[in-house]
Amino acid sequence: MIEILWQSDDAVVCVKPAGITSQEGGLVDLLRQQLGGEIYPVHRLDKPAAGVMLFARTAKSAAFYGKAIQENRVHKEYLALLTGVPEAAEGRLEDLLYHDPRRNKTYVVDRKRRGVREAALEYRVMAEREGRALVRVRLLTGRTHQIRAQFAARGLPLAGDGPYGGGKGPLGLWSVCLTFPLPDGTEKTVERMPDGLPFAEFLPVTTIFPG
Repeated sequence: MIEILWQSDDAVVCVKPAGITSQEGGLVDLLRQQLGGEIYPVHRLDKPAAGVMLFARTAKSAAFYGKAIQENRVHKEYLALLTGVPEAAEGRLEDLLYHDPRRNKTYVVDRKRRGVREAALEYRVMAEREGRALVRVRLLTGRTHQIRAQFAARGLPLAGDGPYGGGKGPLGLWSVCLTFPLPDGTEKTVERMPDGLPFAEFLPVTTIFPG
């Protein structure tokens, strides 16, 4: 049973389990079976990651949320468990990223060329333990594997992120909060903290983001 955090006639916010795709053939199909009716994906979350996701329930609302994402009116925040501790307790990371679809891996590169896109995020260290850090991340752009690639490029791969040097185990990436517009002109924020591995040793922890 998929955990439902909020729903309306237009949309539903749920908790994606780790290990399933957020698209067709995965979470979309499970939500259709559980809720009945159509489900439209409007954003994605890496297969090994888990946490809060938004789905549209009509074609009209799918178009609405697709446009809202393009206009950067859907704000996403994550918890990331790093295998090291950043030098600065909070900051902004800016990089040029290239995603290689054949290898399904994203690389930080030093110059613009075809397929390279700008990426930016803000982070704040929420807790430290035994040489690892729990950080809250606010995405300013939405690139494939962005959080994983940007921290790995600084020698801070996410725990459990084998492809980026973080070793084995569950991926330390959780979609913790979504803020998004509603068709009536209001705004909705949905937050859900993780309650299991690999975050258990760091929780509970305050997660108020600066600003």
